[in-house]
Formats: sequence, C-alpha cells, structure tokens
Amino acid sequence: MYPSVDKKHEMSRTDKEPAKIEVQRSFPPLDESHYDVRPQDAAFYKKLTGIEDDAALKQHILDVQAKAYKVAPYGCILFFSFTRCRLMGLPAYQQVVRIGRECKNPIFLDIGCCFGNSIREIVFDGFPAAQAIGSDLLPDLWDLGHELFKSSPETFPVHFVGGDAFDPKILAVAPPASVQTTGALAPDLNNLTSLNPLRGCVSAIHATSFFHLFKEDKQLHMARALAGLLSAEPGSVILGTHIGAQEKGSVKQVYNDAEIDMFAHNPESWIAMWDGEVFEKGMVKVEAELREETYGDARRNERCPLGLFWSVTRL
Repeated sequence: MYPSVDKKHEMSRTDKEPAKIEVQRSFPPLDESHYDVRPQDAAFYKKLTGIEDDAALKQHILDVQAKAYKVAPYGCILFFSFTRCRLMGLPAYQQVVRIGRECKNPIFLDIGCCFGNSIREIVFDGFPAAQAIGSDLLPDLWDLGHELFKSSPETFPVHFVGGDAFDPKILAVAPPASVQTTGALAPDLNNLTSLNPLRGCVSAIHATSFFHLFKEDKQLHMARALAGLLSAEPGSVILGTHIGAQEKGSVKQVYNDAEIDMFAHNPESWIAMWDGEVFEKGMVKVEAELREETYGDARRNERCPLGLFWSVTRL
C-alpha cells in the first residue's frame, strides 16, 4: 500500500519543484496506460479467477480497480501495484510455507492486507485458509478482493478483522510471548473482532508496503504491537518489504509529480530496532537487505526507491 497521491501546491513552489503533500484535496484520474501486469502475476490471476483470456482479465482488473479507487485512492491502486504477488518474492517465504505445512494449528496474519492478494499466495501454496487472517483499515477492500479473485467467504474461508491497527481496541502493544506461554490455546478465529486475542499465538505475520506509511515512532509502536502477537515457538516469523534507504532518515518520493516525505530505515537500524528494542537482544534473528524495487509507476517516477526486504524469526 502506498500514500494517497493527492497534492497541494505551495505559494513558493517553482514550476520545476514537486508539490508538497499537505492535505487531501484531489486525486488524479485513473489511467489505463498504467496497466502493466507481469506475466507471473497474470498467471496467478488466471489460476484463481479462471479467466484465461488476457483481454478479459485486463477488463476484469480494470473494473475492480475503478471500484477500489473510489474507496481508497491509493497509489498502489492507481498504478496497478496491487496486482503484484509480493509475498512469494520475500527471502523468508519458504519458511512460512513450511510453517503452514508442518506446524500444528498454525496461524498466518496479513496486516494491511488490502484485497488479500498475499493471503491467497500462501493459501495457494498450502497454508490452511481457515487458519489465515487478513486485517485492513478498509473492509470494503477485502470485500472487493472476493470480486477481484472471484471468491466468496464460503470458497475462501479466511478470516478478516477490519479497523485501525493503531487503535488499542484492535491492536494494543503487549510484551513478546515467553517460552512458558508456548502452546497456549488460540482463540476461536471465527469470532474475531480484534487482533488482541491473538497475542502469542500467531505463527507468521506478513507486512508489506505497510511500515513506510508511518513515521519512526509509529513504526516502532507497530513493531512492538506485532511482536506481541507472535508465537514464542522457535521459527515463528514476521516478514515483509517496504521502502528503505542507504541511510536511516527522511526520504522524498515523487508520485504523480507530488513530493512525499517518508521515514525509512536502513538494514542496520531496522535490525537494531527489532533485536534490542522490540525484542530483548538475542531473542530473534533479524535479516534485512536492500534491493532495487518499483513502488508506484517506474515510468513516471525516475527516482525509484530501494526496497527493504526483511524477516524477524524467533529463536
């Protein structure tokens, strides 16, 4: 998920300077020319939707995009980044696959799940759908995910918890689970209205294009909140990718000729945050690396950011 692409021009702005993001005022119209679905992603959509014809698949995606953009005018929807299968490209993906296949009663959580693409990736690779949970600020996007993938709650029985992850009623900060609590009974997933009952029970947590939406203090808060959900079982993992930087600090990204200030960690600061601040030193193994990654539309954004690919595994 990426920032909204609205803009407000400042009085001092010159013609060559990008606008500063200050308040939400207007959104650029949808543009079909941005449509650029990778072959591997198209193959995934064809398998799940049953739509084999490329033109028909494109029109189907365009139809859902138009509905979603009215609900959430995000850059990832405008530029079709939502069509990408990102979870299976993460270095720790096979670790999650193994958890789903080998562990007893594993639980998978996708925070900021949008349409539920990533959950469908891991379920397609064998993770039990009834043990997976999606959570997003906007429930309408989850509902549109069923339309996008031609599924229903009956054919795709993944659970959903809607709400603001910074609302303590939805997700409060709690200490990481201890070894003594390993094996605690998980709550009834069918009746979840909050993520808090999952404390110490989640086997794998996925967060892609999520952390970079927040400033440094909010990123630390969210890391602590997610850490409290993670099982103490060795091998339990939190993983994802988002915008990173060579040097920790503010980075400027340009979307639709508008400049957005974002906070980005580098691999060293990201590792130090999890191993020492969020978890006690030595409780987890943290891996993080920078890769060239496209967020938004690379054809319009020459300053493509670096992607921080990472995982946090309980020891």
